[in-house]
Amino acid sequence: MPDFPAATERARVRVPLRFQDGYSVDAELVTFHGLTDGREHVAVVLGDPAPGTTPLVRLHSECLTGDVFGSARCDCGPQLREAVERIANRGGVLLYLRQEGRGIGLYNKLDAYALQDQGLDTYEANAALGLPEDDRDYTAAAQMLRALGIDTLDLLSNNPDKADQLRDLGITVHDRVPTGVFTTAHNVRYLRAKVLQTQHTLPLAELNAG
Repeated sequence: MPDFPAATERARVRVPLRFQDGYSVDAELVTFHGLTDGREHVAVVLGDPAPGTTPLVRLHSECLTGDVFGSARCDCGPQLREAVERIANRGGVLLYLRQEGRGIGLYNKLDAYALQDQGLDTYEANAALGLPEDDRDYTAAAQMLRALGIDTLDLLSNNPDKADQLRDLGITVHDRVPTGVFTTAHNVRYLRAKVLQTQHTLPLAELNAG
């Protein structure tokens, strides 16, 4: 068993979620004590898994531009919206992780956008800034899951690294369930880079536009 300190629940609060397309669902937001990185990550508990079923879980990294402002340069906002409904229908948890820009922060992400406008892909831009391609660590996510009593799950993600890190942290990932493909004229190069550089499970046949 990996050696990291246990986190504990700090508080739970019921929050009705309402999306711009009219979808609504009631959620329970959970905060925590003792997370290793000291950040204010939140668990969004949705639905009620049937007895004996594996909960559906998504690790969703915060994206101010996509989640809040609806930026078309990424697929984060549509993934968040899709994940909430899919998890609510089946029962499980969305971990909203404060890891803007794959962990490099908002300002650095916007600096990387400027380099992408000059022709670099999302990973090359990070490297040009002297930053990691992906600086996310999911120890806090594993702590949150264990505090919620979850040690086996189906992971809603296209990213194999998330599943690999959770397994290394002692969480059993029974299945990795891909999300939808949300292409725009502005994010096709970004999605291609995720497939080619970090083996995200996005079908390239659906990324030929643009």
